[in-house]
Amino acid sequence: MRLSQYLAHAGVASRRHAEELITEGKVKVNGVTVTELGSKIDPEIDRVEFNEQLIQGEPKIYLLLNKPSGYLCSVSDPYGRPTVLDLVSKIDQRLYPVGRLDFDSEGLLLMTNDGYFNNQMIHPRYKINKEYQVWVKGKVEFGEENQLRRGVELDDGMTAPAEVQILQTEGERSLLRITIHEGRKRQVKRMCSAIGHPVISLKRTAFGCLSLQGVSSGKFRRLMPAEIKQLLDMAAGRQY
Repeated sequence: MRLSQYLAHAGVASRRHAEELITEGKVKVNGVTVTELGSKIDPEIDRVEFNEQLIQGEPKIYLLLNKPSGYLCSVSDPYGRPTVLDLVSKIDQRLYPVGRLDFDSEGLLLMTNDGYFNNQMIHPRYKINKEYQVWVKGKVEFGEENQLRRGVELDDGMTAPAEVQILQTEGERSLLRITIHEGRKRQVKRMCSAIGHPVISLKRTAFGCLSLQGVSSGKFRRLMPAEIKQLLDMAAGRQY
């Protein structure tokens, strides 16, 4: 993280004013005065002082939100559409969504101000499972279900094998449970379209060890320390 960004997040000054404080020699990192703009620090390790006072970074926040349809997974929108930040407005700290759900999708969304945690959760090499319940057009046949299990060819390459179960068929639509560990843009929707069954609605129901149990649509809860540890352990390859 840039030093000026860290100072701004900690409430010392705006980003522009923080840059002025740095060039004026008023900021130290690990006891050494830093005057070079663009200097970077590790908030988890480095000790930052302003006017000889230790700067404490903002407390780390980890939320589980049950996102309704009709909200953007963004911190702002130039067209004035509602974003997921509107649903957590009572939280004072700056927050960011972990990954994304489409505007018309719903379900489990993590939010945090911890950049390390965010990266561990969304990078495909960490292989944290995400489970979705998806209504699609048409009756999905067993062979098509197996296509999703094996992987399907998309315009950005072959998908990894998925866990797939047909939960229900109702007239001209089917309900699928799909579990993947990749995080490509609109991946589940594109997978279903690739086998000829466009998505009608999509809901993320689980993320790693987490579910939506006890969290109604539009509401959120804080993650417990044990849950945060378990998610990070999963990202590190430690199995439960």
